[in-house]
Amino acid sequence: MSATSVLYDSPGTRAKRRNILYTIVFLVLFALAAWWVLVQMADKNQLASEKWSPFVTDSKVWTTYLLPGLGETLKAAALSIVIALPFGALLGIGRLSDHSWVRVPVGAVVEFFRSIPVLLMMVFAAQAYAQFTNVSSDMRPLYAVVTGLVLYNASVIAEIVRAGILTLPNGQTDAAKAIGMRKGQTMAYVLLPQAVTAMLPALVSQLVVIVKDTALGGAILGLSELLSQNRTITANYGANTIATLVVIALIYIVLNFILTTFAGWLEQRLRRGKKSTGAVIPNVNAGTYVGDSSGI
Repeated sequence: MSATSVLYDSPGTRAKRRNILYTIVFLVLFALAAWWVLVQMADKNQLASEKWSPFVTDSKVWTTYLLPGLGETLKAAALSIVIALPFGALLGIGRLSDHSWVRVPVGAVVEFFRSIPVLLMMVFAAQAYAQFTNVSSDMRPLYAVVTGLVLYNASVIAEIVRAGILTLPNGQTDAAKAIGMRKGQTMAYVLLPQAVTAMLPALVSQLVVIVKDTALGGAILGLSELLSQNRTITANYGANTIATLVVIALIYIVLNFILTTFAGWLEQRLRRGKKSTGAVIPNVNAGTYVGDSSGI
């Protein structure tokens, strides 16, 4: 039985005709909406060639603004990912501890930071660095952004790790105990290697969130990341805000597409290596399941 037939009955002839009709109506409405947007942009002179041509004819737009901004975005995202992944894994494992003196405080930390908006944590971190450290004002936005992203995303990754380990059959732990493995050995050599593939789709989804959330630092804290370059480009190239935002959006799309494509390739390699149980971990932010649910 196919996965879709478990969720709903296969549509009949009339239902298929209705679906086709709904699709046509949606496409017509979408085309009308797109046409209206383009007309409004043309009326506001936003489709004029001089607003779009600098991105093709003037290399300084890229070398002075977009590429340095992209580099700052990648730096903040990479630092956050490198710190948040192991920190989140430790928190997730801590939530599974048999000792309440470990499990309870770790759970409180995870729930606390998962409940606070990441932007608020960035603002708090910026104020803390300003008042209690000697971090220079030039580096403070980067430190604050990375701190906020690490605290929030490590708590989310902790839940992904915990859910990934809990999806494994109890027999895995029982078998490890039967051959005399301690709990730390069981976690490191039996449970985590098998759970990694199940966790991968949700982890990648969270990594994409990290990349996008770096833009909060540019909007509030003055980090010179990719989106913040919109202001300087607009000031120097004739109020071409729409064109600039479109180009920046395309860069984000390409960047995240590369990330998800690499993760998909890695997941397939892990599945071919028979390291997966076939389980899939839900995205704890969106509340939906990501990845495929095929067994091995």
